[in-house]
Amino acid sequence: MKILVLNAGSSSQKSCLYELEKKLPDSPLKPLWEAKIDWTKKSGFAVLKVENNREKSLEKELPGTEKEKAIAQMLDTLYQGETAVLSSLQEIDVVGHRVVHGGSRYRKATIVTPEVQATIKSLFPLAPEHNPINLEGIEAVEKVLPNVRQIVVFDTAFHAEIPLAAAVYPLPYEFFQQGIRRYGFHGISHQYCLQRTAQLLGKEAKYLSIITCHLGNGCSLAAIRDGVCVNTTMGYTPLEGLMMGSRSGSIDPGILIQLMRSGYNAEKLNRLLNKESGLKGLSGISGDVRQVSEAVKNGDEQAKLAFDVYLHRLQFYLGAMLSSLGRLDALVFTGGVGENKPEVRQAGCEGLSFLGVKLDSEKNQTSPKDTDIATADSPVKVLVINTQEDWAIAQECWHLCQD
Repeated sequence: MKILVLNAGSSSQKSCLYELEKKLPDSPLKPLWEAKIDWTKKSGFAVLKVENNREKSLEKELPGTEKEKAIAQMLDTLYQGETAVLSSLQEIDVVGHRVVHGGSRYRKATIVTPEVQATIKSLFPLAPEHNPINLEGIEAVEKVLPNVRQIVVFDTAFHAEIPLAAAVYPLPYEFFQQGIRRYGFHGISHQYCLQRTAQLLGKEAKYLSIITCHLGNGCSLAAIRDGVCVNTTMGYTPLEGLMMGSRSGSIDPGILIQLMRSGYNAEKLNRLLNKESGLKGLSGISGDVRQVSEAVKNGDEQAKLAFDVYLHRLQFYLGAMLSSLGRLDALVFTGGVGENKPEVRQAGCEGLSFLGVKLDSEKNQTSPKDTDIATADSPVKVLVINTQEDWAIAQECWHLCQD
């Protein structure tokens, strides 16, 4: 079975093609083909990078900003040119999509129908940076492969079993009835990390009590008890919780009231909180942890403050997640920052040192992937896991097609 995965972000489109047999392997498969479109590198152009499992690759600029056209050209490289791995697109059996927000209705992977597409569209206001792009990918595939089965895997689905006490906001009950509640995001990554942690520790997921830390440009934590997510930091939208690259994370809502009184409307608030805050806003340099860290090394006090706030809020929310668990078997770091920034992992572990958490300094510095970096006598494992959302989506598609 050939499964094409489309994983759209706010400024990029990643895609992979997997070939799965009748039985799923224990570890992730290497894709036959993978591609990425980046709309941020050059104004008015998209940069397409492609490589296949025969070490053939290409990189080229695609003029224009129409995402459907760019996706279509990306798909052409599956069966044309040196990167081709198919004789035609008709060889694709299933296309799987990551969709950020599924609302309260969708709690598992779902076959795309007009009704599903309408629901994704209705949720645009709750994930304005992602759901529209996710839907564009579905529509682009419909034009190129009108008869192929498409499946959506929702980032919110893994958090669907969060207890109501953690999911409901302390607002008048009518708002909860209208669907205003904690949904949680990055669920595909958190679920993959749970499964991979179980494999690495040689235990069943249903017996594990862990905290997974997805730290990238967007950041979220999940408290997972007995294999079920019982709490998470993101909420009604991906804006709540940890300080992020350009998102504020949680702030006093009274600040928003004051800003509205001073002339901010909904559009300006949205831009402020999602695009101009977090590390970017506080440092005045960038939302990229690497650039902020470099500025800290060069003595930039504002950058140091931004990084200190980032680490403080990580420790703060780790404590909140821990209170939902009762015990901690493993602390898991993933995402671009979680996988590659030793000082962030160190700060997170220091906040839990009262549990006896101990890092192996050498392992932490070398950032080995899919490995325990705690000392041998640490009662809590500390894992660095290379999150593979695309592989997780492919697995969900495979399971759904077996039903």
